[in-house]
Amino acid sequence: MGETAPRPLRADAQRNRQRLLDAAVRAFSQGEPEVTLESIARDAGVGIGTLYRHFPTREALVEAAYRSELGRLCDAAPELLERLPAEAALRTWMDRFIDYLAAKRGMADALRLVIESGVNPYSESRDRLHAALDLMLTAGVAAGTVRDDVPSADVLAGLSGISLAAGEPARREQAGRLLDLLMDGLRHRPGG
Repeated sequence: MGETAPRPLRADAQRNRQRLLDAAVRAFSQGEPEVTLESIARDAGVGIGTLYRHFPTREALVEAAYRSELGRLCDAAPELLERLPAEAALRTWMDRFIDYLAAKRGMADALRLVIESGVNPYSESRDRLHAALDLMLTAGVAAGTVRDDVPSADVLAGLSGISLAAGEPARREQAGRLLDLLMDGLRHRPGG
C-alpha cells in the first residue's frame, strides 16, 4: 500500500509551529545550544506538549529552525523581485543574507549537535542559495543593471566574507558599506 502525504496542518497549528521556529531561532542564535525546550515553548506562547508534537527531539527543532531561516531567505528572492526593481531587490536580499548568516553563526553550537546526531541540516543549503541568487542575478541582467559575467558562487563567497568581516551587530554599518561596494562591482556599465 502506498504512502499517503501528511495532512496539512490546521491554521492554528501552523501558527504555533511558526512561533516555535521563530522562538527557537532567537534562542539558539544567542549561541547557547543548551537552552531549554521549555523556555522556547514559553517564548512561543505554547505548552511543551505542543512543542513535542511538532518537534519530537531537540535536534528536530534545531534542524527545522535552521531550515526555516534558509527557506525564509530563499523564498524572499521572488517576493522581492515582485515588489522592487531588480537591483534594489538584490541589495535587499543581500542584507537578508547577512542576517541569515548571523543567525546561522549564532546557531553553530546547536547545529553541531544536530550533525553529531547523524543529520546534515546543510544538505540542501547550497543548491537553494544558488537558485535564489541566480534568480536575482538573472533578473538584474535582464533589467540591464547587473553584469552578466559574475557567477552566483562568487557573489555568495563575497557575501560570506562580508558577513565574517562585519559579523558583530555593532559593525552592521560596516556590513552595509561593504554590501554597497559589492553591488557597485556587480553593476552593469554600458560600454564598459
